[in-house]
Amino acid sequence: MLRKALAGLAALLLPLTVLVAAPSWAAASSSAAAMADWSAWTAYTAGARVTFNGVTYECVQSHTSQPGWEPPNVPALWKPVDDGGGGDDTSAPSVPGNLRTTGVTDRSVSLAWNASTDNVGVTGYEVYRNGTLVATVTGTTHTDTGLSPETGYAYTVRARDAAGNRSAAGNTVNATTAEGDDGDPGEPGDGGNKVLGYFVQWGVYQRGYHVKNIDTSGSAAKLTHINYAFGNVQNGQCTIGDSYADYDRFYQANESVDGVADTWDAGALRGSFNQLRKLKQKHPHLKVLFSFGGWTWSGGFTQAAQNPAAFAESCYRLVEDPRWADVFDGIDIDWEYPNACGLSCDSSGPAAYRNLMQALRARFGSGNLVTAAITADGTNGGKIDAADYAGAAQYVDWYNVMTYDYFGAFAPQGPTAPHSPLTSYNGIPTPGFHSDAAIQKLKAKGIPAGKLLLGIGFYGRGWTGVTQAAPGGTASGAAPGTYEAGIEDYKVLKTRCPATGTVAGTAYAHCGNQWWSYDTPATIGGKMSYSKNQGLGGAFFWELSGDTSNAELLTAMRNGLG
Repeated sequence: MLRKALAGLAALLLPLTVLVAAPSWAAASSSAAAMADWSAWTAYTAGARVTFNGVTYECVQSHTSQPGWEPPNVPALWKPVDDGGGGDDTSAPSVPGNLRTTGVTDRSVSLAWNASTDNVGVTGYEVYRNGTLVATVTGTTHTDTGLSPETGYAYTVRARDAAGNRSAAGNTVNATTAEGDDGDPGEPGDGGNKVLGYFVQWGVYQRGYHVKNIDTSGSAAKLTHINYAFGNVQNGQCTIGDSYADYDRFYQANESVDGVADTWDAGALRGSFNQLRKLKQKHPHLKVLFSFGGWTWSGGFTQAAQNPAAFAESCYRLVEDPRWADVFDGIDIDWEYPNACGLSCDSSGPAAYRNLMQALRARFGSGNLVTAAITADGTNGGKIDAADYAGAAQYVDWYNVMTYDYFGAFAPQGPTAPHSPLTSYNGIPTPGFHSDAAIQKLKAKGIPAGKLLLGIGFYGRGWTGVTQAAPGGTASGAAPGTYEAGIEDYKVLKTRCPATGTVAGTAYAHCGNQWWSYDTPATIGGKMSYSKNQGLGGAFFWELSGDTSNAELLTAMRNGLG
């Protein structure tokens, strides 16, 4: 998944993330802030205590505070404690009245209620679905998305004030979602019709690709699932990778999915998370997963595997954070690679992967999706054989098999070869480095075909200094690319270096002294036929910004799967 490219890009973005999330001029240690008044732009560690509006709070998750993150607004980060003083305000708000439904679809329930009153002031409302907190809002309306068709849900709402006092729950409203459309591409369990695309958090920077583009390109209507990439894995825990892009960037009205600008109200969600919330409200069939790891951030899984239950707990608390719990429908794990080497090497043993996925399923339960991106190394004794993917399969909804990046200019002198061959071919540099080898190997291990999604790259890999048009030529190095040498988006290559031939079910192009391989709508059609013939669960791709502005490649995937 272009992980080598991400390493360089992450290095460019890190200074921006640090500048936005934790200015050096304002950071302070938790020990210095202990029992002091809460303040923004301060580093707090778990266990630190502060006061806010006369109430003492204890930090439950280490973080750097930001405006709007006052303790009453973010219960995932702070909990009120009784320090003996009791605070000045102990009066709870009045109970929110007249909770009612204002709209029901097959995937969502819209709610409204009457405002509460308080002696100091109401700061927000907690929305509970079947007794579980699913959202915290500042207004008196909420749309609960990502639901299942023809399913009953019970809702209650509680008010809270600045001192952390919470009202009793108001009246309970029962709602049953409508019947789903069997032709809806987002219908869960539709056999091999899953079409999943990755949205990368760093795309909002140099690439200028935002969640709104998923809508305006027509992609949202064709997708069933989106993986948001990536969250980090640090110190054995799931962590936020880029807080600015994820939930703090302010979107103007013209940038926003629904044409409404973000706000700076206390507790208001911004960034890509809020845009994904709006995208799901507009396209209720969509499900979004929070993906952790990736090529650059997989090193942390080794420590996570030492205590799978603690890791799973940290992931659940982050994915189900009340600020964005309604955005995500589950978790995706992209460990590159368990008991093998990627950017870093892991030696946790074959069972570590199964144990990790078992812990995640136990914590996330059957009501959330648990998926994983896995190696497509079909060689004997290769990465598929290094970990117990078959044993872990019982705990996942599906695997995204990364059937791309087999060959590329990371071998600068070649030989030139397609990076995503569907099958083997005469002269393939490494036997077993093709999609069919990986799929057959995984199926032979007992993994159900319906739990395997075929991977498609929305980009090409290329060399320069190539004179031979057919595969197998020599090269002098990586061809130039917009963001990194040797890699280019399909939307650029389709006109800059059009395909001149096909091999092993994918396309290649020789233009001047450059040689590129990539998938086209035609070759994707063939791969989707393969997916259906093999009984696979569908297909996925890396990543949305590589497609044309009218979703040319995604359209081919959707049409090919039916």
